[in-house]
Amino acid sequence: MTDNEVFSRNKVLTIDTMNPTVKKVEYAVRGPIVQRAVQIEKELREGVKKPFTEVIKANIGDAHAMGQQPITFFRQVLALCSYPELLNDNIFPEDAKNRARHILQACGGSSMGAYSASQGIDCVRQDVARYIERRDGGVPCDPDNVYLTTGASDGIVTMLKLLVCGEGASRTGVMISIPQYPLYSAALAELGAVQVNYYLNEEKCWSMDLSELERSLAEARKHCNPKAICIINPGNPTGQVQSRQCIEDVIRFAAKERLFLMADEVYQDNVYAEGCQFHSFKKVLFELGPQYSNTVELASFHSTSKCYMGECGFRGGYMEVINMDPEVKAQLTKLVSVRLCPPVPGQALMDLVVNSPQPGEPSYTTFMKERTATLSLLAEKAKLTEEILNTVPGITCNPVQGAMYSFPNISLPKKAIKEAKALGQAPDMFYCMKMLEETGICLVPGSGFGQKDGTYHFRMTILPPTDKLKILLAKVKEFHQKFTQQYS
Repeated sequence: MTDNEVFSRNKVLTIDTMNPTVKKVEYAVRGPIVQRAVQIEKELREGVKKPFTEVIKANIGDAHAMGQQPITFFRQVLALCSYPELLNDNIFPEDAKNRARHILQACGGSSMGAYSASQGIDCVRQDVARYIERRDGGVPCDPDNVYLTTGASDGIVTMLKLLVCGEGASRTGVMISIPQYPLYSAALAELGAVQVNYYLNEEKCWSMDLSELERSLAEARKHCNPKAICIINPGNPTGQVQSRQCIEDVIRFAAKERLFLMADEVYQDNVYAEGCQFHSFKKVLFELGPQYSNTVELASFHSTSKCYMGECGFRGGYMEVINMDPEVKAQLTKLVSVRLCPPVPGQALMDLVVNSPQPGEPSYTTFMKERTATLSLLAEKAKLTEEILNTVPGITCNPVQGAMYSFPNISLPKKAIKEAKALGQAPDMFYCMKMLEETGICLVPGSGFGQKDGTYHFRMTILPPTDKLKILLAKVKEFHQKFTQQYS
């Protein structure tokens, strides 16, 4: 072979030779609209004239990027852990120093720069277990069942890897709610698993319906082997908080149909609506009695990214597994060891979330003040969003009971739907792209999360500062009225 032949040969990795499952992966939260928003920001910086002066990104639940302030105590301890020389500085309160010493003593060489055990730092897992016991009214938690993760997403994908097997009609199916958080559809596509949709009831504030679960499962069993059901509570993108009865129904359904339960509970502190309350799947499982608590397999997930913390960038999280086969658990421990360990700063932050300042400690008053203020402001913005969107003809928004998003239903004129389809776009993608180009507002179309045929939605975070949120909502209202008029 000549030198020219060597250097002119075709590439080994092409779009045709790459892993085909990767090409099926879609993640709407950072999809084409967000990519276009980034381009528009660049154009604005370069002086290109637009009918707006800034892009308002309401597409993703990134609290700090939207202006939410970090919790002082968390950042103090993380600073101490990152630069232990600060332990000699009188500027930091003693409880922050004590937490930092607690974490550093468990780190190799007393440094957060060292690898930890693959399952996570032992003392952090013990603190997580104690937190779960307090949260669930004394239901026991074994630290050996706790795995620290790189955000909740890492734990969810890891569990799906364990579950997926088989070919053809025996291929693993996983039941996911529609609308859903696109992590689930993306992970299932990458793993080559079968996505089994069950629809939340929009007319009943996005609640789960037992008859819909039964319909979905019966249909799926004709072409795959459903092995798991995933629930997001409080909901993303739909913002609902499931009732205790709903959770009992799902647990009984999973027990009867021999399904592995995956409970995504990362918004467990984000409950705003009067009469709503967060119930952990584990607590309800154990309160249903040993016929359920000794048999139903459950993995539940939490994160440092949401709630009042909003610390997305630290990638801290945990999962707890219940009733897992010991041999499978050994395989899980092996699987997580391949990625060595979750980020140690994220583990440290998770420890602070589950082991926060207590009454009588120097940081308690400030911590509670900041925590309460953050959650109260989110509750106000949830109500504001719902109220303003419901004043717009053609937009219907369910109460934002929890989490960080509204998912309103939008009526689109037939002419707009026709034009969108001619362009090869989902109608709500067409709508959201037009809104971005004309107003600078970046939302995610409902088609990126899944929705019933013939319905259209968008997801919008409630995270922007109140003054900016009011501007955003006013622009949405103005745009929708103009769009409707243009295509009527």
